[in-house]
Amino acid sequence: MRRIRVWTIGALALASAGCGAGPFGREEARPVVVAATGEPSSLLPPLAVETVARDIGDLVFERLADLAPGAAPIDSTAYRPRLASRWERLDSLTWRFRLRPGARWADGRPVTAADVVFSFEAFADSLLDSPARPYLAGRVRALAEDSGTVRISFREAYPEQLFDATYHVRVIPRHVWGAIPRDRWAADTAVAHLAGSGPYEVTEWKRGQFVRLRARPGATTAVRAVVWRFAADPDAALNLVLGHEADLMELVGPAANADRVAADPALRVIRYPSAAYGFLGFNLARRAGSRAAPALADRATRRALAMAVDRAALARAVFGPGTAVPPGPMSRLLWIWSDSIRTLPYDTAAAVEALERAGWRLGRDLVRRRGGVPLGFDILVPATSPTRRDLALGLQEAWRRVGARVTVTAVDFPVFQERLRRGQFDAYIGAWLDEPTPRGLADQWTRAGWDGLNYGHYANPAFDSLLARAAVAPTPAEAARLYRAAMDTLNADAPAIFLYSPAQAAAVSRRLEGVTINPYEWLSGLPSWTLR
Repeated sequence: MRRIRVWTIGALALASAGCGAGPFGREEARPVVVAATGEPSSLLPPLAVETVARDIGDLVFERLADLAPGAAPIDSTAYRPRLASRWERLDSLTWRFRLRPGARWADGRPVTAADVVFSFEAFADSLLDSPARPYLAGRVRALAEDSGTVRISFREAYPEQLFDATYHVRVIPRHVWGAIPRDRWAADTAVAHLAGSGPYEVTEWKRGQFVRLRARPGATTAVRAVVWRFAADPDAALNLVLGHEADLMELVGPAANADRVAADPALRVIRYPSAAYGFLGFNLARRAGSRAAPALADRATRRALAMAVDRAALARAVFGPGTAVPPGPMSRLLWIWSDSIRTLPYDTAAAVEALERAGWRLGRDLVRRRGGVPLGFDILVPATSPTRRDLALGLQEAWRRVGARVTVTAVDFPVFQERLRRGQFDAYIGAWLDEPTPRGLADQWTRAGWDGLNYGHYANPAFDSLLARAAVAPTPAEAARLYRAAMDTLNADAPAIFLYSPAQAAAVSRRLEGVTINPYEWLSGLPSWTLR
């Protein structure tokens, strides 16, 4: 992250830019300012990897359609028109999309089906290596039928075709980027090349300081200009808000920060559910060079350890009120969340009994042993995350009470990632960010994910089968039943303890009204907000 620079004349220039008469009066002279941690490396959608890059892109570039927040991706009625005004299924492998009449790029050129085809090819290109490439390359193909109609075909039939046709790709102009070799895209810094079809256009990007957007002519929005100011860290971003130099901040952090925002009469806190969930994952298998504790390969021992943890109390202690305890590997935004999913109860008496049945006997030193081997292991956490460390310490204390000797090791984040990849841990505190589809669960928790994100090497053929069947179920009801049965199976094996799904707190200036937040794309509703 770049060091934030001192704002003097630059800040005044921002405040005065755009002055003049207009339909929204004096407010046009004062942009809505967003305080962001870090700066994007690129705003071009196939290369946008940082959250702030996607936030800006949501207002500049468009998908063919948008999925309603919290809806099931296989529900074809849950999609809203965006660049496409309507669509239809032609057969089990093909959809047809009609582009919005009159859609134009910020430079005035019309948006065509050729732009859509070009965009799908770019997102699937291995040279650009977009995060969406695994979902598109060799699986999805776009073809222009005429200038306003595009046909998208799939290699195989599956229920989430409409999701893959709309969610991953933000459409970019072929007449701009088709003339530039793709190996030069990342180095291209021309703001004029960031022409989108959305309600805003990029007018200025001062590296290390800010990006400025303005509403395009004809855009029906009260917010005529938006500026992202880049801070070096979350504390610096919060200070911009508390100093009234910024109007918005996505996540203010700990409860004490939210209290500071709420105490300012010019600001308010808006709480909304996070797309993240956190867990403690066990290392179930010994690998070359790994540190897996033999006890953790034992299902009965893991179940007992899970029952010894008061997950709700731990989550509230670390994250505060409003934190939910997941019924499995999911945030509360994921549409398969259900209180009917079976989880192991918090019951220390049952935990002790289960440990005794598993052969763990309590010694005079209050540590359990089996065959002379103590019940002990280590929890790995990244040193950059105080909350993960606090969770680990809370688990350490809970397990001390039932006779387990647990240590906590904090390492730099790159070391943390490398040790996970190599299996050099006993247990770790992890966190994942959900997308609207549960398909990512296969990468994290099935046998197929051993070379990917399933660091603990959990494997259960019954779970894998249920998850695979859920992914091809034809209706939301049938898919939900299978996903929840898969969660029951996973929880019974206790390869992990699912600890929290937090509520987020955004700081919002009171001069903004009608603020609604989509947790997956928190600023996407900004064009409909109003100004006091």
